[in-house]
Amino acid sequence: MSKKGISWIVFFLCSALLIFLDQWTKALAVEYLMSGKEIQLIPNILSLLYVENAGAAFGILHGQQIIFLLITIIVLAAVLIIFHKTPIKKRYLPFLFSLLLVFSGAIGNCIDRQRQAYVVDFIYFRPIDFPVFNLADIYVTGACFFLLFLFFFYYKEEEFSFLKEKK
Repeated sequence: MSKKGISWIVFFLCSALLIFLDQWTKALAVEYLMSGKEIQLIPNILSLLYVENAGAAFGILHGQQIIFLLITIIVLAAVLIIFHKTPIKKRYLPFLFSLLLVFSGAIGNCIDRQRQAYVVDFIYFRPIDFPVFNLADIYVTGACFFLLFLFFFYYKEEEFSFLKEKK
């Protein structure tokens, strides 16, 4: 099997694991937190709290399921196209890892939205009164910050000329 073929298998297996972890933690949140119980992990800093989020962060696009679905389809397609075009070289592994996180996070939240019209959020960071979030949100947000770091400090623009090439 080609290097690219193996990379696709690894990508989808890792994504399946990340999606499973996201869905499993959400199921645990439903089971143990849905009653309104809040679990303090670090008092006044980090707690677990059940929230049904029919929008995005800060409640934007509340109830706009079709918009979320369209955005998710576009993001997933873009990630798969970029993954396909990216050379399988050690230099690009951090970039490919970021794509994996975005892909997995997008699918994790999409599963919730399609199944129940809202996303289960349960991680609450109190000091900045940040919106309650979940693992899929951590995947996507973490990947975005990691990509910013990579583009500012690790990669040069010309290293991504392969994205402009037609295959």
